[in-house]
Amino acid sequence: PALSFVGILFFGKRLPKKGAELGIAAVGIAFVLALATGAAWLDHRDNFDFEGGEAAAVVVDDATGTTTGPVADEVALTAEEGDEKKEDGAVHPYVGVQNNTQWLQTGGVEFGAGILVDGLSVMMIFVVTVVSLLVHVYSTDYVDGDRRYTHFFAFLSLFTASMLFFVLSDNLLQMIVGWELVGVCSFVLIGHWWEEKPNSDAALKAFLTNRVGDVGLLIGVSTLFFAAGGGKTFDTVKINEAIVQGTVGHTALVVAAACLMAAVMSKSGQFILHTWLPDAMAGPTPVSALIHAATMVVAGIFLVARLYPVFFEGMQIGGSSINLLATVGAVTLVFGGLLAFVQDDIKKVLAYSTVSQLGYMVMALGVGAWTAAIFHLFTHAFFKANL
Repeated sequence: PALSFVGILFFGKRLPKKGAELGIAAVGIAFVLALATGAAWLDHRDNFDFEGGEAAAVVVDDATGTTTGPVADEVALTAEEGDEKKEDGAVHPYVGVQNNTQWLQTGGVEFGAGILVDGLSVMMIFVVTVVSLLVHVYSTDYVDGDRRYTHFFAFLSLFTASMLFFVLSDNLLQMIVGWELVGVCSFVLIGHWWEEKPNSDAALKAFLTNRVGDVGLLIGVSTLFFAAGGGKTFDTVKINEAIVQGTVGHTALVVAAACLMAAVMSKSGQFILHTWLPDAMAGPTPVSALIHAATMVVAGIFLVARLYPVFFEGMQIGGSSINLLATVGAVTLVFGGLLAFVQDDIKKVLAYSTVSQLGYMVMALGVGAWTAAIFHLFTHAFFKANL
């Protein structure tokens, strides 16, 4: 999709379908690759072997949940213990596939670029590519005759590419880039019909509200960078491992979790930073489907899922279900559902429905139900896109 964005931008108007065919083809290929990646991951998981005496300590799926609770006390299993767990049929962690390379080195700190493939990222790339492909196809007629038809498909492709980049990232720096690109694309597409002031106002509102959360994101990421076992790393796997092993101070985790929570509240429409999301319906309906189902708003949920040990330890989720994450989610789900009752515009009803459903996901993560939250993210993406 990133390549199709460039192609549509420069050559779209010269193509028979004004660039739509390029976008559909690119996302279609991405969908096939997502299926292949999923099959490869399942094969890797089913044939995974604890060997070499190394700790089965890589946080996968992603360091987070079993039927009894987070895997914080399971990720340090030795190879022998892992084999025993496997033979007993108990839940055990699976090692994700991480591939990265050094990008630059300065001040003794290495900055890498890479991807992380595990159950969470495989599920996300499937959701993103399926919904985006359907949105691309539907949009060919929906925006037919629009004066910025080619422009629309170019940014639809970039939107998809940005979300894929975000969910496949293995470090926080890359995640920030994907996070911001998703925000920029939403700004452009929400304000697609910018000639009408309400539309341009809605785009600005979404953009500025999310900048509030971005302050928390930057502070939270910086805190984790310096606190993760003194290693000065942005690598999400290493950060999660350090937290599980108890080498990160509790105060740092509290600060990081609180700051990242602000980012989640803005991006995923949680009370009190939810106000931009209903107005975001000002954009073309296919864009609303993509934003509410597979991109943008679920980025915050994914952030919590990927860095769940930060929230689990920082907010002491294991000790009590009454914490900031669960409380914000609970308030949002009730608040959003009630507001949906008093709307007289079907798109606003769906918007507040999304706010409420995101509240369910956040609350589930807040009470330790990681698997339930991610399962709901998966199902919600499809039924909301259909609606």
